[in-house]
Amino acid sequence: MKPVSHLDSYRKHATAGAPPIPELTHPWEARVARSDGYDLHLVHRWHQAPHVAAFARRAWTLPQWKTQLDRDDVRTLLISWHGRPVIHAEVYRAARNVVGSSYQARPHDLGLTVAVGELAMTDQGLVRSLLPRLTDALFEADPHCTRIVLDPDVRNTRAIRSFEAGGFVAADEIMLPGKVALLMVCKR
Repeated sequence: MKPVSHLDSYRKHATAGAPPIPELTHPWEARVARSDGYDLHLVHRWHQAPHVAAFARRAWTLPQWKTQLDRDDVRTLLISWHGRPVIHAEVYRAARNVVGSSYQARPHDLGLTVAVGELAMTDQGLVRSLLPRLTDALFEADPHCTRIVLDPDVRNTRAIRSFEAGGFVAADEIMLPGKVALLMVCKR
C-alpha cells in the first residue's frame, strides 16, 4: 500500500472518491440518512422549520428530499446525541460543489453543512461540541483531506459563532446562488 502524503491533496490531477462517513464517539453517533420512512420525513420536517428554512433555503418537497438522500456524491447524515437525532449534516467534496469555484479547492477538500433540527435544541452548545469531534473523524476517515469548509449565510450570526467556537475560521465572504456566504475553514 502506498503511504499517505498530504502533498497528494495539492496535486491538480488527483481525484477523490465519495465523501467519507465519519465515525463518532459517545455521546455522538452519525449515520447515513435513508431515503424512505422515518429519515426522509424527519429531514423534510426539519427543513420546513422556520429556524432552518430561513438560512438553508431547502424547504423542499418529499420527492426532492428523496432525490437528495439518494445521491452518492453527498453523504446526508443524521447525527444523534445520546441516541436522539438532533442534527442534519451533509458531507461533500467541495471541489465538485459550487463552493469550490469560490476558492482554490483541492480534490480532497470536504464541504460540510450542519443544521440543528429542533428549535428547542438550538442554543444548547450542540454544534460547538460536535464540530471538533466531527472534523477529527472526517480527517481520520480521509487522510488526504487537509481542509473542511462551511459556507453559512453571512446573516446567520448564531451559526457563525457556533462554527468559530467549533474550530472554523472565517476566510472570505463569497457569492453563492441565493446568498452571500462566509467561507469558513478548518485545517488539519
